[in-house]
Amino acid sequence: MTTRQIPRRNAEETDSAAPKRRTVVLFGEILADVFPDRSVLGGAPFNVARHLAAFGLDTLLVSRVGDDDLGREILAAMASAGMDAQAVQIDGDLPTGRVLVRMETEGHRFEIPPAQAFDFIDPAAARAAASLSEPAMVYFGTLSQRGDVSRTALEAVLAAVRAPRFVDLNLREPWYTEDAIRFSLERADILKINAEELMTLGRLLGLDGEDQEDRVRSLMRDFGIGRAIVTCAEEGAWQVMENGQWTATPLAFGQPDVVDTVGAGDGFAAVCILGAVEGWPLPETLNRADAFARTICGLRGAVPDSADFYRPFLREWHP
Repeated sequence: MTTRQIPRRNAEETDSAAPKRRTVVLFGEILADVFPDRSVLGGAPFNVARHLAAFGLDTLLVSRVGDDDLGREILAAMASAGMDAQAVQIDGDLPTGRVLVRMETEGHRFEIPPAQAFDFIDPAAARAAASLSEPAMVYFGTLSQRGDVSRTALEAVLAAVRAPRFVDLNLREPWYTEDAIRFSLERADILKINAEELMTLGRLLGLDGEDQEDRVRSLMRDFGIGRAIVTCAEEGAWQVMENGQWTATPLAFGQPDVVDTVGAGDGFAAVCILGAVEGWPLPETLNRADAFARTICGLRGAVPDSADFYRPFLREWHP
């Protein structure tokens, strides 16, 4: 079994990846989240890249959109936000991705049609674009692995760049397989999952342990993962380092009113990546990621309409 890891360090130190590098390569889907009353641009890699660009990092988003109005809207939005679109491919046949978001009492549910542009990211073009970068980190998940072509493209990107891998599984029924999960875990240096996904992994992979922390430690041992982060919705988040240190966010009181939770996990992931690149202390990174994700829940959709949204965070984090 492959057991790649980032260089080890004490968790009491800092959340440091490669201090002189400020580019993050992100691989996967760009699409529109279609709510009952409107559509907003989304896709986990797009959302994370949008946040990172607003925080001042350089991003290279490797994806594919259709030659249609939505695809052109996405490219225009990326240009407006200062995001690098040179690795976004144009598909002349397939449409830009769309996801139907069903708002339900217990949360939200996603319906994702098959055979969209992001399922056919060209491997050679993806590798060529990624090989020109020297990133601080590479980000990916499982949805874009549902198509064999994009899965091959992801393998090409990972072969082309040497950087820590941040994996956010983002399991979406029925668009994941045990093979895609194992592939991702075997290449993860930092893993982010939510509590529900941890239950799924426990059943699917037969993880040892009687409680969540035991199962996470089993997962880390089995796949050589250096840091695992578990988000627990309104209960916050916790993380485990390979050296055994465990930290958690404090209990939250008076959190903002929740409009919807779409994209909260992507906001959380973006701040975790930012903390790694900036070298923040690990507990501080976790707390900041949780605070940012809670604020995202006050929006409709995954990203804000204005850059003004980020200014309070930038003032606090970079006084």
